[in-house]
Amino acid sequence: QVQLVESGGGLVQAGGSLRLSCEASGRTISSYAMAWFRQAPGKEREFVGVSWGGGGTSYADFVKGRFTVSRDNTKNTVILQMNSLKPEDTAVYYCASKYPRGNYYVPGSYEYWGQGTQVTVSS
Repeated sequence: QVQLVESGGGLVQAGGSLRLSCEASGRTISSYAMAWFRQAPGKEREFVGVSWGGGGTSYADFVKGRFTVSRDNTKNTVILQMNSLKPEDTAVYYCASKYPRGNYYVPGSYEYWGQGTQVTVSS
């Protein structure tokens, strides 16, 4: 059984940084795509960034240059480093995993999800 557990969320002032972690069990992440999504109140879940199994990454336009997705395959963990945070980044952030094929940008294509971690950015 695959489980994804996020940690690292919290409250931060605008311009600050947070580092989210997602630890996987039941699956070795090295061959899978690992992504981050977020969902703000009243809004749909949206793509943030993805680390493909082959080492490449892709990001939503609104986080390019501010957020970085990386992975530590030895710890079976994927990281979301968030810098220059803005109040509009406030959301619950979710880690997700899928086979490395098909569409990486829609939530419905992912097989496994974490429980989410709250990120709140104050102005």
